[in-house]
Amino acid sequence: MTKQAVELSGQKVSELCKKLIPGKDDLSLLAKIQALIPEHTVRLARTGDEWYRIGGVVDSNGNRIAKDLIEWVERTFLECGQNFQTLIDHVLEQEYLATRQTGKTLYFVIETGALAEDFILLEIDKTLEVVDRLLVNEEVLPEDLEDIIDPLTPATIDRYSLGHSRYQYRRKTDIKIFMQTLSQHHALEHPVQRFMDDWNRSSAAKTLFSQDWIIRPYQHTGRYREQIINAEIINLQTGQLPHLEDMVGKQGSTLNNLLTRFDRQAGYSFAWFFYMVKGKLVSPYNGEAVYHDITGDFAYLSERDEAILRDWIASPYNV
Repeated sequence: MTKQAVELSGQKVSELCKKLIPGKDDLSLLAKIQALIPEHTVRLARTGDEWYRIGGVVDSNGNRIAKDLIEWVERTFLECGQNFQTLIDHVLEQEYLATRQTGKTLYFVIETGALAEDFILLEIDKTLEVVDRLLVNEEVLPEDLEDIIDPLTPATIDRYSLGHSRYQYRRKTDIKIFMQTLSQHHALEHPVQRFMDDWNRSSAAKTLFSQDWIIRPYQHTGRYREQIINAEIINLQTGQLPHLEDMVGKQGSTLNNLLTRFDRQAGYSFAWFFYMVKGKLVSPYNGEAVYHDITGDFAYLSERDEAILRDWIASPYNV
């Protein structure tokens, strides 16, 4: 399967997000994205956990006072002559409420080839602005501006939403290009790169990597203005996989049957190794047990999988 160029700009996705009102699920968004690139397969790979961001200010009737709570608090403090008590009195008199943006990030995968790195990750936020607290808690008055913006003891109210939820385009990442950039910022091979290289040379490569794993990129500027680039591997498995029991002391067909059962439930060969490297469900002691088994009288791993396990024993890593 040859890698194909994907003609999909972030601007197109951003415009699509602005026009589409989310429904009960995100299938309509998926269908719209697929229609933009019909020659590629697009999947909603994962829906992230709920997060929230500081929102704005509304009055007691839900009328908008400001979209940016932080900017409003700082500006109003100046307008109050930098008198904190005057600011508090003003907020209480007007009965202002604070909003926040709640959301989940949707991770769409666009397949571009057969290698582990051959996919594009499209991140889109699904957000909703809600009102859930008074701007100032009269029972526990704030001590500074930060205590108004993000209080430790907020005066909560029954939550209600402002308008409908929205889609907001975050970013598009060609994972193959990103991994090349990642390697340039790390002197040694990055564990995530090694994980993908091991996948490509293992029997698991018969299955598309992005059906069970995705790469989440991280990029930010350090304290000395340097660009810091990193990556995290996310497992997409939604079924209930069992913990692979401690296999120390087991050998031969008993050990092989345990590995095979785990792989079958995961959906592909040599799955136990990658879950072990991720530190999920499989202990590294199990890798050592398998290694001792295959260096003895038993040979049940394929040659390429055995080579990967031997390399891991010689130089262990995790992601």
